[in-house]
Amino acid sequence: MATKTKKNDSAALLRLYKEMLLIRRFEEKAGQLYGMGLIGGFCHLYIGQEAVVVGIEAEMEKGDTRVTSYRDHGHMLACGMDPNGVMAELTGRAGGLSGGKGGSMHMFSVEEGFYGGHGIVAAQVPIGAGLALKHKYTGDGGIAAAYLGDGAVNQGQVYETFNMAALWKLPILFVVENNKYGMGTSVARHSAKTDLSQRGIAYGIPGKSVDGMDVLAVQKAAALAIRHLRAGKGPYILEMNTYRYRGHSMSDPAKYRSKEEVQKMRQERDPIENLKALLLKEGHANEADLKELDKEIKSRVLESADYAQSSPEPSPAELYTDVVAS
Repeated sequence: MATKTKKNDSAALLRLYKEMLLIRRFEEKAGQLYGMGLIGGFCHLYIGQEAVVVGIEAEMEKGDTRVTSYRDHGHMLACGMDPNGVMAELTGRAGGLSGGKGGSMHMFSVEEGFYGGHGIVAAQVPIGAGLALKHKYTGDGGIAAAYLGDGAVNQGQVYETFNMAALWKLPILFVVENNKYGMGTSVARHSAKTDLSQRGIAYGIPGKSVDGMDVLAVQKAAALAIRHLRAGKGPYILEMNTYRYRGHSMSDPAKYRSKEEVQKMRQERDPIENLKALLLKEGHANEADLKELDKEIKSRVLESADYAQSSPEPSPAELYTDVVAS
Protein backbone atom coordinates (compact mmCIF):
# COMPACT_ATOMS: atom_id res chain seq x y z
CA MET A 1 0.00 0.00 0.00
CA ALA A 2 1.00 3.64 -0.45
CA THR A 3 2.86 5.41 2.33
CA LYS A 4 3.83 9.03 2.89
CA THR A 5 2.43 10.03 -0.48
CA LYS A 6 3.98 13.18 -1.88
CA LYS A 7 2.47 15.43 -4.50
CA ASN A 8 5.21 14.41 -6.95
CA ASP A 9 4.64 10.67 -6.47
CA SER A 10 2.55 9.83 -9.53
CA ALA A 11 2.15 6.10 -8.87
CA ALA A 12 1.02 6.59 -5.25
CA LEU A 13 -1.39 9.41 -6.16
CA LEU A 14 -2.93 7.36 -8.95
CA ARG A 15 -3.31 4.41 -6.59
CA LEU A 16 -5.23 6.56 -4.10
CA TYR A 17 -7.40 7.91 -6.92
CA LYS A 18 -8.10 4.43 -8.28
CA GLU A 19 -9.07 3.07 -4.86
CA MET A 20 -11.46 5.94 -4.17
CA LEU A 21 -12.99 5.66 -7.63
CA LEU A 22 -13.53 1.91 -7.21
CA ILE A 23 -15.49 2.55 -4.02
CA ARG A 24 -17.55 5.29 -5.69
CA ARG A 25 -18.46 3.20 -8.73
CA PHE A 26 -19.13 0.11 -6.61
CA GLU A 27 -21.50 2.01 -4.34
CA GLU A 28 -23.30 3.58 -7.28
CA LYS A 29 -23.89 0.11 -8.72
CA ALA A 30 -25.01 -1.20 -5.31
CA GLY A 31 -27.55 1.62 -5.18
CA GLN A 32 -28.84 0.61 -8.61
CA LEU A 33 -29.17 -3.04 -7.61
CA TYR A 34 -31.01 -2.04 -4.46
CA GLY A 35 -33.45 -0.01 -6.53
CA MET A 36 -34.02 -3.07 -8.75
CA GLY A 37 -34.89 -5.15 -5.69
CA LEU A 38 -31.78 -7.33 -5.98
CA ILE A 39 -30.41 -6.19 -2.61
CA GLY A 40 -32.72 -6.56 0.35
CA GLY A 41 -32.69 -5.27 3.91
CA PHE A 42 -30.54 -2.32 4.88
CA CYS A 43 -27.94 -0.76 2.62
CA HIS A 44 -25.79 2.19 3.72
CA LEU A 45 -23.70 3.75 0.95
CA TYR A 46 -20.27 5.33 1.43
CA ILE A 47 -20.49 7.83 -1.43
CA GLY A 48 -18.66 11.03 -0.46
CA GLN A 49 -16.59 9.51 2.34
CA GLU A 50 -14.09 7.57 0.21
CA ALA A 51 -11.03 9.60 1.23
CA VAL A 52 -11.31 8.52 4.85
CA VAL A 53 -10.82 4.78 4.51
CA VAL A 54 -8.47 5.02 1.53
CA GLY A 55 -6.20 7.46 3.37
CA ILE A 56 -6.19 5.36 6.55
CA GLU A 57 -5.61 2.08 4.72
CA ALA A 58 -2.68 3.60 2.82
CA GLU A 59 -0.78 3.58 6.13
CA MET A 60 -1.87 0.19 7.45
CA GLU A 61 0.17 -2.95 6.94
CA LYS A 62 -0.39 -6.65 6.37
CA GLY A 63 -1.42 -8.19 9.66
CA ASP A 64 -3.24 -5.11 10.94
CA THR A 65 -6.94 -5.45 11.69
CA ARG A 66 -9.98 -3.26 11.31
CA VAL A 67 -13.64 -3.21 12.32
CA THR A 68 -16.42 -0.81 11.45
CA SER A 69 -20.16 -0.24 11.54
CA TYR A 70 -22.83 -0.67 8.89
CA ARG A 71 -21.52 1.82 6.28
CA ASP A 72 -18.85 -0.69 5.46
CA HIS A 73 -18.59 -1.57 1.76
CA GLY A 74 -15.86 1.01 1.21
CA HIS A 75 -13.80 -0.40 4.07
CA MET A 76 -14.03 -3.88 2.59
CA LEU A 77 -12.79 -2.77 -0.80
CA ALA A 78 -10.05 -0.55 0.62
CA CYS A 79 -8.51 -3.38 2.63
CA GLY A 80 -8.41 -5.66 -0.41
CA MET A 81 -11.57 -7.75 -0.25
CA ASP A 82 -12.79 -9.13 -3.59
CA PRO A 83 -15.50 -6.92 -5.19
CA ASN A 84 -17.21 -10.06 -6.54
CA GLY A 85 -17.54 -11.51 -3.06
CA VAL A 86 -18.71 -8.22 -1.58
CA MET A 87 -21.40 -7.67 -4.21
CA ALA A 88 -22.56 -11.29 -4.03
CA GLU A 89 -22.94 -10.93 -0.28
CA LEU A 90 -25.04 -7.80 -0.78
CA THR A 91 -27.40 -9.80 -2.97
CA GLY A 92 -27.49 -12.72 -0.52
CA ARG A 93 -25.80 -15.24 -2.81
CA ALA A 94 -23.66 -18.26 -2.00
CA GLY A 95 -20.64 -16.62 -3.62
CA GLY A 96 -20.70 -13.86 -1.04
CA LEU A 97 -17.89 -13.45 1.45
CA SER A 98 -20.15 -14.68 4.24
CA GLY A 99 -21.94 -17.23 2.10
CA GLY A 100 -24.90 -14.92 1.49
CA LYS A 101 -25.93 -15.00 5.15
CA GLY A 102 -24.49 -11.71 6.35
CA GLY A 103 -25.64 -9.19 3.81
CA SER A 104 -24.61 -5.55 3.68
CA MET A 105 -23.81 -5.06 7.35
CA HIS A 106 -22.31 -8.39 8.42
CA MET A 107 -19.57 -9.81 6.26
CA PHE A 108 -16.05 -10.68 7.32
CA SER A 109 -12.66 -11.54 5.90
CA VAL A 110 -10.12 -12.90 8.36
CA GLU A 111 -7.64 -13.13 5.46
CA GLU A 112 -7.77 -9.36 4.96
CA GLY A 113 -8.05 -8.55 8.67
CA PHE A 114 -11.60 -7.26 8.33
CA TYR A 115 -13.82 -8.15 11.28
CA GLY A 116 -17.15 -6.69 10.18
CA GLY A 117 -19.59 -4.47 9.62
CA HIS A 118 -21.78 -4.31 12.72
CA GLY A 119 -25.39 -3.20 12.80
CA ILE A 120 -25.59 -2.14 16.44
CA VAL A 121 -24.43 1.46 16.89
CA ALA A 122 -20.98 1.53 18.56
CA ALA A 123 -20.90 -2.25 19.14
CA GLN A 124 -17.78 -2.51 16.99
CA VAL A 125 -15.73 -0.21 19.24
CA PRO A 126 -15.07 -2.67 22.10
CA ILE A 127 -14.50 -5.38 19.49
CA GLY A 128 -11.77 -3.18 18.06
CA ALA A 129 -10.18 -3.00 21.49
CA GLY A 130 -10.26 -6.78 21.61
CA LEU A 131 -8.41 -6.94 18.31
CA ALA A 132 -5.85 -4.46 19.64
CA LEU A 133 -5.44 -6.53 22.81
CA LYS A 134 -4.69 -9.55 20.64
CA HIS A 135 -1.96 -7.61 18.83
CA LYS A 136 -0.39 -6.51 22.11
CA TYR A 137 -0.76 -9.90 23.82
CA THR A 138 0.85 -11.82 20.97
CA GLY A 139 3.45 -9.14 20.22
CA ASP A 140 2.82 -9.44 16.49
CA GLY A 141 3.48 -5.73 15.86
CA GLY A 142 0.02 -5.12 14.42
CA ILE A 143 -2.47 -2.39 15.18
CA ALA A 144 -6.26 -2.23 15.07
CA ALA A 145 -8.50 0.45 13.60
CA ALA A 146 -12.03 0.91 14.89
CA TYR A 147 -14.23 3.11 12.72
CA LEU A 148 -17.29 4.77 14.24
CA GLY A 149 -19.65 7.54 13.25
CA ASP A 150 -20.47 10.85 14.92
CA GLY A 151 -23.79 9.32 15.99
CA ALA A 152 -21.95 6.62 17.94
CA VAL A 153 -19.64 8.83 19.98
CA ASN A 154 -22.22 9.43 22.70
CA GLN A 155 -22.69 5.73 23.44
CA GLY A 156 -21.48 4.56 26.83
CA GLN A 157 -19.53 1.57 25.55
CA VAL A 158 -17.31 3.93 23.56
CA TYR A 159 -16.03 5.50 26.78
CA GLU A 160 -15.67 2.19 28.56
CA THR A 161 -13.48 1.17 25.63
CA PHE A 162 -11.50 4.43 25.72
CA ASN A 163 -10.75 3.81 29.39
CA MET A 164 -9.56 0.23 28.95
CA ALA A 165 -7.59 1.04 25.79
CA ALA A 166 -5.78 3.86 27.57
CA LEU A 167 -5.24 1.84 30.75
CA TRP A 168 -3.66 -1.03 28.84
CA LYS A 169 -2.00 1.18 26.18
CA LEU A 170 -3.63 -0.78 23.39
CA PRO A 171 -2.50 -0.15 19.79
CA ILE A 172 -5.88 1.01 18.53
CA LEU A 173 -6.79 3.88 16.23
CA PHE A 174 -10.29 5.21 16.82
CA VAL A 175 -11.47 6.78 13.54
CA VAL A 176 -14.55 8.96 14.01
CA GLU A 177 -16.16 9.45 10.60
CA ASN A 178 -18.01 12.68 11.29
CA ASN A 179 -20.31 13.05 8.29
CA LYS A 180 -22.30 15.76 10.13
CA TYR A 181 -25.49 13.74 10.70
CA GLY A 182 -26.15 10.92 13.16
CA MET A 183 -28.84 9.27 11.06
CA GLY A 184 -30.84 12.49 10.58
CA THR A 185 -29.66 14.57 13.53
CA SER A 186 -26.89 17.12 13.07
CA VAL A 187 -23.82 16.95 15.29
CA ALA A 188 -24.65 20.32 16.85
CA ARG A 189 -27.98 18.93 18.07
CA HIS A 190 -26.67 15.70 19.60
CA SER A 191 -23.20 16.63 20.89
CA ALA A 192 -22.56 19.26 23.55
CA LYS A 193 -18.98 19.55 22.28
CA THR A 194 -18.65 19.20 18.53
CA ASP A 195 -14.87 18.70 18.36
CA LEU A 196 -15.04 14.93 18.50
CA SER A 197 -11.28 14.50 18.33
CA GLN A 198 -11.09 15.62 21.96
CA ARG A 199 -13.46 12.99 23.35
CA GLY A 200 -10.53 11.04 24.79
CA ILE A 201 -9.06 13.86 26.90
CA ALA A 202 -10.34 12.42 30.19
CA TYR A 203 -8.40 9.21 29.45
CA GLY A 204 -5.24 10.85 28.18
CA ILE A 205 -5.90 9.80 24.59
CA PRO A 206 -4.52 12.29 22.06
CA GLY A 207 -6.71 13.28 19.13
CA LYS A 208 -6.64 15.26 15.93
CA SER A 209 -9.35 16.74 13.73
CA VAL A 210 -8.71 16.13 10.02
CA ASP A 211 -10.16 17.23 6.68
CA GLY A 212 -11.73 13.92 5.75
CA MET A 213 -12.48 15.11 2.21
CA ASP A 214 -8.75 15.35 1.40
CA VAL A 215 -7.15 11.92 1.04
CA LEU A 216 -3.62 13.31 1.39
CA ALA A 217 -4.52 15.08 4.65
CA VAL A 218 -6.08 11.84 5.89
CA GLN A 219 -3.00 9.82 5.02
CA LYS A 220 -0.67 12.33 6.66
CA ALA A 221 -2.69 12.29 9.89
CA ALA A 222 -2.94 8.49 9.78
CA ALA A 223 0.84 8.17 9.43
CA LEU A 224 1.35 10.29 12.56
CA ALA A 225 -1.26 8.40 14.58
CA ILE A 226 -0.12 4.94 13.53
CA ARG A 227 3.50 5.82 14.34
CA HIS A 228 2.24 6.68 17.84
CA LEU A 229 0.49 3.30 18.08
CA ARG A 230 3.40 1.22 16.84
CA ALA A 231 5.68 2.97 19.35
CA GLY A 232 3.58 1.49 22.16
CA LYS A 233 2.17 4.81 23.33
CA GLY A 234 -1.43 3.64 23.44
CA PRO A 235 -4.57 4.65 21.53
CA TYR A 236 -5.17 7.64 19.29
CA ILE A 237 -8.34 9.34 18.00
CA LEU A 238 -8.71 10.80 14.52
CA GLU A 239 -11.87 12.76 13.78
CA MET A 240 -12.48 12.75 10.03
CA ASN A 241 -14.66 15.65 8.96
CA THR A 242 -16.39 14.17 5.96
CA TYR A 243 -19.79 14.12 4.26
CA ARG A 244 -22.14 11.54 2.80
CA TYR A 245 -24.01 12.51 -0.34
CA ARG A 246 -26.78 9.95 -0.02
CA GLY A 247 -29.24 9.42 2.81
CA HIS A 248 -28.36 7.56 5.99
CA SER A 249 -29.61 4.40 4.29
CA MET A 250 -31.42 3.71 1.04
CA SER A 251 -34.79 4.39 2.70
CA ASP A 252 -33.76 7.84 3.94
CA PRO A 253 -35.03 10.82 1.86
CA ALA A 254 -32.59 13.09 3.77
CA LYS A 255 -35.05 15.97 4.15
CA TYR A 256 -33.13 17.25 7.18
CA ARG A 257 -30.67 19.03 4.89
CA SER A 258 -31.03 21.14 1.78
CA LYS A 259 -30.22 20.12 -1.77
CA GLU A 260 -28.04 23.22 -1.95
CA GLU A 261 -25.91 21.99 0.95
CA VAL A 262 -25.28 18.64 -0.73
CA GLN A 263 -24.62 20.24 -4.10
CA LYS A 264 -22.12 22.68 -2.60
CA MET A 265 -20.17 19.81 -1.06
CA ARG A 266 -20.19 17.90 -4.34
CA GLN A 267 -18.97 20.89 -6.31
CA GLU A 268 -16.36 22.21 -3.90
CA ARG A 269 -15.21 19.39 -1.65
CA ASP A 270 -15.53 16.11 -3.54
CA PRO A 271 -12.46 14.00 -2.62
CA ILE A 272 -12.23 12.26 -5.99
CA GLU A 273 -12.72 15.32 -8.16
CA ASN A 274 -10.21 17.33 -6.11
CA LEU A 275 -7.55 14.62 -6.39
CA LYS A 276 -8.32 14.36 -10.11
CA ALA A 277 -7.72 18.11 -10.45
CA LEU A 278 -4.35 17.71 -8.71
CA LEU A 279 -3.37 14.81 -10.98
CA LEU A 280 -4.15 16.86 -14.07
CA LYS A 281 -2.61 20.10 -12.79
CA GLU A 282 0.68 18.48 -11.75
CA GLY A 283 0.93 16.36 -14.90
CA HIS A 284 0.60 12.96 -13.23
CA ALA A 285 -2.08 11.95 -15.75
CA ASN A 286 -4.11 13.39 -18.59
CA GLU A 287 -7.84 13.30 -19.26
CA ALA A 288 -7.51 10.30 -21.56
CA ASP A 289 -5.63 8.32 -18.89
CA LEU A 290 -8.27 9.00 -16.27
CA LYS A 291 -11.15 8.25 -18.62
CA GLU A 292 -9.57 4.89 -19.44
CA LEU A 293 -9.07 4.19 -15.73
CA ASP A 294 -12.72 5.00 -15.03
CA LYS A 295 -13.74 2.71 -17.88
CA GLU A 296 -11.68 -0.14 -16.42
CA ILE A 297 -13.17 0.34 -12.96
CA LYS A 298 -16.73 0.48 -14.29
CA SER A 299 -16.04 -2.76 -16.15
CA ARG A 300 -14.72 -4.36 -12.95
CA VAL A 301 -17.81 -3.26 -11.01
CA LEU A 302 -20.11 -4.52 -13.75
CA GLU A 303 -18.31 -7.86 -13.55
CA SER A 304 -19.00 -7.98 -9.80
CA ALA A 305 -22.68 -7.21 -10.39
CA ASP A 306 -22.92 -9.95 -13.03
CA TYR A 307 -21.20 -12.38 -10.70
CA ALA A 308 -23.56 -11.48 -7.87
CA GLN A 309 -26.64 -12.05 -10.02
CA SER A 310 -25.39 -15.33 -11.47
CA SER A 311 -24.20 -16.82 -8.19
CA PRO A 312 -26.74 -19.29 -6.74
CA GLU A 313 -28.69 -18.65 -3.58
CA PRO A 314 -27.42 -20.45 -0.47
CA SER A 315 -28.59 -24.01 0.06
CA PRO A 316 -31.36 -24.41 2.66
CA ALA A 317 -28.88 -26.59 4.55
CA GLU A 318 -26.91 -23.42 5.30
CA LEU A 319 -29.57 -22.57 7.88
CA TYR A 320 -27.88 -25.14 10.11
CA THR A 321 -24.26 -24.05 9.66
CA ASP A 322 -22.37 -21.42 11.71
CA VAL A 323 -24.86 -21.88 14.54
CA VAL A 324 -23.60 -21.90 18.10
CA ALA A 325 -25.71 -23.79 20.64
CA SER A 326 -25.10 -24.33 24.32
